[in-house]
Amino acid sequence: MTKPSLPDLLHAAVTAVGGTERPGQVTMAETVAEVVDDGSHLLVQAGTGTGKSLGYLVPALAHGERVVVATATLALQRQLVQRDLPRTVEALHPLLRRRPEFAMLKGRSNYLCLHRLHEGVPQEEEEGLFDPFEAATPTSRLGKDLLRMRDWADETETGDRDDLTPGVSDRAWSQVSVSSRECLGASKCAYGAECFAEAARERAKLADVVVTNHALLAIDAIEGAPVLPSHEVLVIDEAHELVSRVTGAATGELTPGSVNRAVRRAAKLVDEKVADALQTAAESFERLMELALPGRLEEIPEDLGYALMALRDAARTVITALGNTRDKSVQDEDAVRKQALAAVENVHAVAERIANGSEYDVVWYERHDRFGASLRVAPLSVSGLLREKLFTERSVVLTSATLKLGGDFNGVAASLGLSPEGVEGEDVPQWKGLDVGSPFDYPKQGILYVGKHLAQPGREGSRTDMLDELAELVEAAGGRTLGLFSSMRAAQGAAEALRERLDHPILLQGEETLGELIRAFAEDPRTCLFGTLSLWQGVDVPGPSCQLVVMDRIPFPRPDDPLMSARQKAVEEGGGNGFMAVAATHAALLMAQGAGRLVRASGDRGVVAVLDPRLATARYGSFLRASMPDFWYTVDRNQVRRSLAAIDAAAG
Repeated sequence: MTKPSLPDLLHAAVTAVGGTERPGQVTMAETVAEVVDDGSHLLVQAGTGTGKSLGYLVPALAHGERVVVATATLALQRQLVQRDLPRTVEALHPLLRRRPEFAMLKGRSNYLCLHRLHEGVPQEEEEGLFDPFEAATPTSRLGKDLLRMRDWADETETGDRDDLTPGVSDRAWSQVSVSSRECLGASKCAYGAECFAEAARERAKLADVVVTNHALLAIDAIEGAPVLPSHEVLVIDEAHELVSRVTGAATGELTPGSVNRAVRRAAKLVDEKVADALQTAAESFERLMELALPGRLEEIPEDLGYALMALRDAARTVITALGNTRDKSVQDEDAVRKQALAAVENVHAVAERIANGSEYDVVWYERHDRFGASLRVAPLSVSGLLREKLFTERSVVLTSATLKLGGDFNGVAASLGLSPEGVEGEDVPQWKGLDVGSPFDYPKQGILYVGKHLAQPGREGSRTDMLDELAELVEAAGGRTLGLFSSMRAAQGAAEALRERLDHPILLQGEETLGELIRAFAEDPRTCLFGTLSLWQGVDVPGPSCQLVVMDRIPFPRPDDPLMSARQKAVEEGGGNGFMAVAATHAALLMAQGAGRLVRASGDRGVVAVLDPRLATARYGSFLRASMPDFWYTVDRNQVRRSLAAIDAAAG
């Protein structure tokens, strides 16, 4: 029997999902098939509307080996598992003569833990905590959530937090979930046979396609103990997010609260002398943290060094002692011990990592209004880790609408640990970059307008000229505006100012759930939605509701961001341009993502307005503009107002 051709398979899949075949999608699918066959790697930029998920799913399914697909957002995971994969598998089944299986796999804390649900959270008397099921009154928010989750546990097939609608608070969820470190293990747990997390793992082991998230992929790479089943092909969608997610997973944190929690949890399980030593070390650490000023610690101060070594040594003694204690008064001892061990091991690991000091780590203090001070440590770079863990055993396809920054792939490739494209060598992973473009006609559908006449934004202070410009643009557009701001304070300030001046409803991030805000924004074209960087990724509102995307300023990292400034300095010490490699690349990625919110369908028209003159005047402006969609470019404020008014009139 002849093997079905890739174009035939792609045609069947596209028809099944009700899409339109795009030349870019065909090119992408063919190239993915090539790199999977020869075991090399691919960075593929595929603009909005290309249909990139089918561009990698079809060749991966046709190849027949196990594939792991890792995404950054829940929305895309849902789309793959609930829409794209079921339809694609159905469509390809008659042609492939097999029905590939697929499954979703997330970190353990995303699944309901039946042991926690039925046995309650191990008690910590000193905190006055109680069994939440007994003490949370049925009328309280927490009580209602817990009762609802009890009912849900009897009917859910997955136990996956994202299948619980409406959702619950983090506090409520923490009462019914465990981290992988706190888990008793299926063989020791009374509920092991029914465990949702174990069932998800078993399904993943049998599946041809496993859909997961960047965080679990990062943990898989860092921990060394495989969480994901072995696989021959790895597809990383939303790949522009990967470095920050892996950095997040490799970041350690110590706070007085987390250390005290570890002390309380361990106190019942070890003798008094051992517990007192950890208590004393915790108190010394807490006193130091009360005086901590935010910022990077290039060297560990002597008093902090002593405090960390005391914590490390006391934690190590507790860990040894925890293994052989039996306290008859402790209920559910295995669970209590496991929870205590997880907390103390974390204190030990982070204290040891910071005390040892590595030139490859960045250490800093952070202060938070609500939670007080924390001591954090993160890798200076994750590129070596990614090169070693991701690109050695399997073929990797990385895709996103924004991987080409400043016109080429090398900037993103370097952050992933890859050499420039085309460099040959023994241990050099071979990769190629492919830009399949977009089905949209950007120069005809969109305008990039830069407020060149405005004052340059300073670090602080009000930008009255920017707010005047913003008000005029929103008025000309008839609402329909997505405002993307570089800080929450700037978004709030702009919302307050424009609510006084304009009749248009202005929605503000934080005043409702993101889903609610986006729904309200999409329903009423006269509405504006203002928010921060985190909004830039997830808003998908085609049509007349979003015809103006405004950025208040170029989103460079803050000069006092310890990790970014350390990375910038390291590039400079290596003879490179730290500003371009770190700050400008960071800004380019966010601006490309932000500008990508404008044109989501072939009928969309509109303007991206950047109210920062540096995009037009600074030397790095051309690099940033080359990273954005190829819109028609202007600095003429009258022209842009006329265009917005015309687009508004046409939209009715």
